[in-house]
Amino acid sequence: MKKSQRPTESEMEILQILWQNGSCTVREVNEILSERKEVGYTTTLKIMQIMADKNLVMRDTSSRTHIYTAAIDQVSTQNSMLNTFITNTFGGSASSLVLQALGNYKTNDLELREIKNLIEKIEKAQK
Repeated sequence: MKKSQRPTESEMEILQILWQNGSCTVREVNEILSERKEVGYTTTLKIMQIMADKNLVMRDTSSRTHIYTAAIDQVSTQNSMLNTFITNTFGGSASSLVLQALGNYKTNDLELREIKNLIEKIEKAQK
């Protein structure tokens, strides 16, 4: 992912909404964002216009109310951003990231089982 196309924190919040809910109007995105934090409609509109210019979202202008859709894939975006984060913050060590995350955040039983299953899968693949 090009640095100019890499989503900002605010853009990632909007992308998460679009990935979870599918195509939305600015008003719909703003209502969901407003449940989490105070944000004005015009701020959301401006961010989404910038996102369209960066090709992060597609805008359907065929009707009076514009409909926005994520233009980038969730998994590849998350992987790209995670790789950059691990490289810049943890010196490229995924294990340091995992140890830090598990040490600082409470995990529930389901998450722990999923982590254990992933470790087992990785161990089997390495044999």
